[in-house]
Amino acid sequence: MSNYSRGLLMAGLSCAACAILSTASAQNNFLNDGNIAALAKNVSIRDLAPDTQTSWVPDRPTGDDFLPPSDGSAGPVMSPKDRPYVPNGNGRQPTYRIADTSNPILLPWVKAQMEKANAEVRAGKVPFIGRERCWPAGVPGFTVYTRVQPIHFYYGKREITVINELNTQVRHIYMDVPHSQNPGHSWYGESVGHYEGDELVVDTIGLNDKTFVDNYRTPHTDKIHVVERWKLIEGGNILQATVRVEDPGAFTRPWTGVQRWKRIARPLEEYLCEESNVGFYNYDVAPIPTALKPDF
Repeated sequence: MSNYSRGLLMAGLSCAACAILSTASAQNNFLNDGNIAALAKNVSIRDLAPDTQTSWVPDRPTGDDFLPPSDGSAGPVMSPKDRPYVPNGNGRQPTYRIADTSNPILLPWVKAQMEKANAEVRAGKVPFIGRERCWPAGVPGFTVYTRVQPIHFYYGKREITVINELNTQVRHIYMDVPHSQNPGHSWYGESVGHYEGDELVVDTIGLNDKTFVDNYRTPHTDKIHVVERWKLIEGGNILQATVRVEDPGAFTRPWTGVQRWKRIARPLEEYLCEESNVGFYNYDVAPIPTALKPDF
């Protein structure tokens, strides 16, 4: 073996070790609440970050899935009961997601697209997940974008900035203002918020159709309308968002999903996802968005 080849091998092993350690660290972030006792200040729905340590991480191993609504109404796409989603880090063989396309919320074209994706997974292919390709999460995908990295809140005079630590996804919520007359269509759309008692209500329109609403590759149109109701439960240790989605171009009816995060003590860490080449080691499942012309 040449010195050059030996160097490449060692670099590859080093990268693999770093990836394993990074994954282990991420799992520990989920398993270890941090020193909650060190958080001297109480949180409220109007101040979810009273210090630089307070952050919020999904409260369960399958935290990158929505929970169904408790009232039995139309809910999100989930995995079939006979083929449940099993994430890493649970001492069980993990599985790639298969979507339960029998969910009655799905219009025929959405169901057909998702069944095609299901068939590819059953055939042994790796499914597309936006976070693994550095793609923005969109809304409501932002709330189930990560399983083990926290979200952080920053408050301005008329704006709340929410940062999902995974890939440093940044979302802006403009407070106590109406929607723009023509917000256009963008990755995160236009989110406006206000308080109703003990809830932060966020209304989002103006999204493009390039994202998925979840990690089951459920598509939507650019007419999607999302309303989130965020509130604190369990003595302020759990943050819950009830998400209502309307999109008559993709769904037969409005549906509701629930996400929950637990309070932890950990400051924001840099966690960037940077595009490199478009080869993906000869596995080109989802090309990175590439501009054909410069924008300057």
